Amino acid sequence: MSRFFSKKFEYLTPYAPGEQPRDLDYVKLNTNESPFPPSPLAQSFAQAAARQLELYPDPECKALHKKLASALNVSADMILCTNGSDEILNFAFAAFCDIDTPAVFADITYGFYPVFARYNGVPYREIPLTDGFSIDIEDYFDAQGAVFIANPNAPTGKVLSVSDIEKIIKNNSNDVVVIDEAYVDFGAESCVPLTKKYDNLLVTQTFSKSRSMAGARLGFGVGSPELIADLNTLKYSTNPYNINRMTAAAGLGALEDAAYTEENRKTIIINRDHLTKELQKLGFDVLPSSANFVFAKHESAGGAYVYEELKKRGVLIRHFDKPRIKDYNRITVGTLEQCEILLAKLKEILL
Repeated sequence: MSRFFSKKFEYLTPYAPGEQPRDLDYVKLNTNESPFPPSPLAQSFAQAAARQLELYPDPECKALHKKLASALNVSADMILCTNGSDEILNFAFAAFCDIDTPAVFADITYGFYPVFARYNGVPYREIPLTDGFSIDIEDYFDAQGAVFIANPNAPTGKVLSVSDIEKIIKNNSNDVVVIDEAYVDFGAESCVPLTKKYDNLLVTQTFSKSRSMAGARLGFGVGSPELIADLNTLKYSTNPYNINRMTAAAGLGALEDAAYTEENRKTIIINRDHLTKELQKLGFDVLPSSANFVFAKHESAGGAYVYEELKKRGVLIRHFDKPRIKDYNRITVGTLEQCEILLAKLKEILL
């Protein structure tokens, strides 16, 4: 870093996104993208919007907010669209945490949470998952800070019930509870309906996974009008035009084509179940997943070894070096063809 870099970021370790190498034509199962292209409607809407790129987009995203509100059965003033769900999560760390209100989240969860905390200069507390990589909800009662829970969790894929999450919300009435539902469409029940009941709940979702729009960067949050107003204060203080014209249009197209999303969602769940069974036959312990990925470790081969050997053979998966999970790898559920290539390469390595 340069000698001019502010000391306030001296201890900031950036988030490490999934690798995007270009040296081979990889089977890419490392970043939880959808294996399917965006909806044809999303593509055509974006193409039409490209004809007006000389104009700023609508900073209020009125059409998109209205469509989302209808789909989610909430009012439009309970929604804020952002540049991926990462942006609204960052806003939440900035808005609802400070020196007196730490962030509270699991020790094994989305790796951006500690980065957001450090970036915003707020303290944080990590609560260990159980030995089975689950959340003990009582660990989050009276957390004395803003609670952040990914549900389903990443990278484990495990899920909490809405009733359990509601208990956490009730037991933190003086602090905000953020439920990050990036993977909710693959096997979990959304907490969005609870946002009309609890003013301390913010639910975040993304178009990156089930709606095949990771490259477009579109996410959103749902909460009480007062919470959304807080987040809008930060948005309009940083980047009022945070959703570009083509992305907003593509989002509308995706919402119009709900049947396309549903078909792909069902296919990924079927492929996930198939992949899980086949991995188990090869000697893998696979955690129950409600996401578009599986988290697995082999009975005799280390996680780093499996990751490296697959990469040599043109298949990318995600390995983490945290001590508790270093024997595991996170594997995105791809097309059936991609899953079969992965399984064939694993047989070469392990059998």
